[in-house]
Amino acid sequence: TPLEQYDNIRKGGLLAVTLKENDELIEVRLTDGNDEVILVTKNGMAIRFPESDVRAMGRTSQGVIGIRLDEGDEVISMLRCYENATLLVVTENGFGKRTDIEEYKVQSRGGKGILTYKVTEKTGALVGAKVVDEQDDILLVNTDGNIIRIPVSEISVLSRVTQGVTLMKTGENSKVVSMACITRDTDEEED
Repeated sequence: TPLEQYDNIRKGGLLAVTLKENDELIEVRLTDGNDEVILVTKNGMAIRFPESDVRAMGRTSQGVIGIRLDEGDEVISMLRCYENATLLVVTENGFGKRTDIEEYKVQSRGGKGILTYKVTEKTGALVGAKVVDEQDDILLVNTDGNIIRIPVSEISVLSRVTQGVTLMKTGENSKVVSMACITRDTDEEED
């Protein structure tokens, strides 16, 4: 949606998208019209496509399909691709890995995508995905309220269909519920 359609924001807000029943808006990104987007699902599928495949629409439109989901699957992340970056994925049981963005071929939107993570009972479903580089850190939060911070450079770069490595230990009743990416402050590193 062109940004100028949000110029006159009212006290009660503006409708940004019309959602179907049981749908939910999960991410919003500013783009320049020439970016590539990657969608990631909780069952380990991903699709990368040029944003030019999505024509500009009005605020109240429903939009177009980005990825076709299997029964029970859902999109967990929408990210902008950039050069020399990796896609970091994290599971509910604390596993994670990075994969070079170049392993995700550019496709047309609306397809099934390709496997980005081999989800098993041991790993659990994906809970987050971020496009990261070596200067980033990630924060992982579990259901017990524990938070850990990990430099991205310490996470292995692996192929798309592997399970990855343990990033956060989880107990029988504990799961990773959220992740965030932060850029390391150079002043902080010097201290």
